[in-house]
Amino acid sequence: MKTRLLQYWENFRSSFWFVPSIMAAAAALLAVAGVQLDLALENTQVEGWWVYRGGAEGARAVLSVVAGSMISVAGTVFSITIVALTLASTQFGPRLLRNFMRDTVNQSVLGVFTSTFLFCLLVLRTVRGIDDDQFVPHLSITLGVVLAVASLAVLIYFIHHTSVSIQVTHLISEVSRELRETIARLYPERDDGRDLASPDAQATEPSFAEDATAAIAAQSHGYLLAIDVERLRRIATDNDATILLGLRPGQFALEGSPLARLSPRERVSEDIERSINQAFVWGMDRIPNQDVECAVSQLVEIALRALSPGINDPFTAINCIDWLGDSIGFLSGRSEPSKYLNDEKGQVRVVTRPVAFGGVVDAAFNQIRQAAHSNAAVTIRLLEVIGLLLQRGLSNDRRQVLLDHAEMIWRGAQDALPEEWDRRDVDERCQVVQRKWSLSDGP
Repeated sequence: MKTRLLQYWENFRSSFWFVPSIMAAAAALLAVAGVQLDLALENTQVEGWWVYRGGAEGARAVLSVVAGSMISVAGTVFSITIVALTLASTQFGPRLLRNFMRDTVNQSVLGVFTSTFLFCLLVLRTVRGIDDDQFVPHLSITLGVVLAVASLAVLIYFIHHTSVSIQVTHLISEVSRELRETIARLYPERDDGRDLASPDAQATEPSFAEDATAAIAAQSHGYLLAIDVERLRRIATDNDATILLGLRPGQFALEGSPLARLSPRERVSEDIERSINQAFVWGMDRIPNQDVECAVSQLVEIALRALSPGINDPFTAINCIDWLGDSIGFLSGRSEPSKYLNDEKGQVRVVTRPVAFGGVVDAAFNQIRQAAHSNAAVTIRLLEVIGLLLQRGLSNDRRQVLLDHAEMIWRGAQDALPEEWDRRDVDERCQVVQRKWSLSDGP
């Protein structure tokens, strides 16, 4: 349930309506509270130069001007946002639109203008100019003017924020920050004391031969966004069974395709199949909550578009490589999550499919290496980043993953670079990588 609620929260965060709706509701409550306060102080003279002192006609004019201006500016802000989204989709890729839509600044700016409009509209309807029943909410009108001035400051900041957010260097750093957060969430720190999902747990993996397991078919389709592994653990424990997952977050499934396998097969029933399916959250597109490869692919997509013949921007590609190397370096300091989830007695209950260090490096470097094999500058930077990563205290298998990529980069450059000097530069960088590999001492 927690996983599904977190997914709902993520959907709300990635929408343009949620934050403005909350702020509009708050503005409505503020308008009601302000008018009630004015009614309570109707016979009291509130002192201060900042309090509105005009009559009913002036109050209507002020509130009408502020409300009309706010709704006009809100339309302008929305237009600017749409232009930024279009530019991002065209230049950086449609999968990065989520980063712009979940930007709380854009959502809050829309909320500020719509909230100020709604506040002034609700206060306006309470103004009465009849002589024997005249009412002018002085404090509420003053608050409306204050909100209008604050909205002007917000508009100036929004223009600055938009001009910064569409810069490719800022976008790459923000995507890299999200990638780091995903790594920190999915990959435990070394020696963090975890027990139930520890690779060192004293448990024996059961046999998962096909004749000893029953396939659980997917009752939905789309991209797998998240898995509630705690719910799967409870289901397996309650039924004295073991669940072997067939998919990991980020993969696409057809309805009716194998989703998981249950052992022993005698435990399977319609209720268990339905319960297992309810532990999976599906969507139309990948998100990086439990999918580290999704976060990596966003940086890779920016690099690939930069390397395309129509754009031919190797500097952006190099910038992406630098940030990918930074994220892989951060990952190298963390442990790989165990694929076994055990119950309190140490019995394996769920077998997951986490992405290993090699899988993250493959996702980061493979497509860039293939697209940049004829670009000397990008190829050299790939080798330099691998050399920097080899200076960290990596295990032998992780160092071997990086060395394998360096050799693939070198072979691709020898076949694709026509200039001998370029090939010589690549040879030198590759030799540096090999020396660092031989001198590094893995744990």
